[in-house]
Amino acid sequence: MNQKLSGKAALVTGGSRGIGAAIARSLADDGADVAISYVSSPEKARALVRELQEKGVRAVAFQADQANPDEVTNLVRKVAEHFGHLDILVNNAGVFFTGQIGEVKAEDVARQFAINVGGVNAAVREAAKLMTEGGRIISIGSMGATSSPWPGISDYSATKAAIAAYTRGWARDLGPRGITVNVVDPGPIDTDMNRDDEREFVQVLKSGTALGRYGKPEEVGATVAFLASSGASYITGASIAVDGGYNA
Repeated sequence: MNQKLSGKAALVTGGSRGIGAAIARSLADDGADVAISYVSSPEKARALVRELQEKGVRAVAFQADQANPDEVTNLVRKVAEHFGHLDILVNNAGVFFTGQIGEVKAEDVARQFAINVGGVNAAVREAAKLMTEGGRIISIGSMGATSSPWPGISDYSATKAAIAAYTRGWARDLGPRGITVNVVDPGPIDTDMNRDDEREFVQVLKSGTALGRYGKPEEVGATVAFLASSGASYITGASIAVDGGYNA
């Protein structure tokens, strides 16, 4: 087994299911100790922790509301205290509210920005205090950060575009310390929240990719694990598309 992340400690926010869980598994497969955060699914979080521990790594789950900057800051601190250090931060937690102009409630817009942007900002600011040379910060963005291929996703796209912009700036800020900052932009991925099925909308999404299919959470996880490794030490400030060629 390739243990290229052995000795590293990682935090995956929103890691109890879907893409987050796949990322946690990929990091653990490469030898990293992994902490995950969750909001409302303790059973799934505990089950994943047991699964990760069976891979021979240390694993733990913490509850935290990504919309609350204080909770996010405390989460990062607790992970560093638990493992003794923090080497990899994966900002995966996020929400997706849709609706055209005038249809979305102001409180939903505010919560989407609070989680997708504010939570990431809080996590990175705290992690930056704790990381040393070789640290890795990876955020999960979206193909919607660079295009809005259908109506009703303007607010969501704006949050992911903000993270891409932050990523470029943070890469400049942290580069002199040897810490890389990147964003992974998934396309249509088969998860509980976005099943690959026979719905017309799903078929349209698949036909829009160059590969003609949905992606797998494991394919996003593998990309994150690579960016967390020493093999990606000269990649920073980048947006890596894992979208099957949707934005090609």
